[in-house]
Amino acid sequence: MSKLLDLLKQLGSDAALASDYAKDPAAVIARAGLSKEESAALIAVDDVAIKRLTGLKEVSYATNTVVKAYD
Repeated sequence: MSKLLDLLKQLGSDAALASDYAKDPAAVIARAGLSKEESAALIAVDDVAIKRLTGLKEVSYATNTVVKAYD
């Protein structure tokens, strides 16, 4: 599994991580150890690159809010 996919899953299930990401996405991305390409795709919300890098066939998420699976 890719580090990017791992991070996306964690952001949807870990309230503290999601809060940290909302405050400082670059710091969370750096801690996750994403490659430059993965980091750029996530920051740019580049669906095509995210699908290619994660192996997902569809990418579905809100870009203006954090979806909280832990609520």
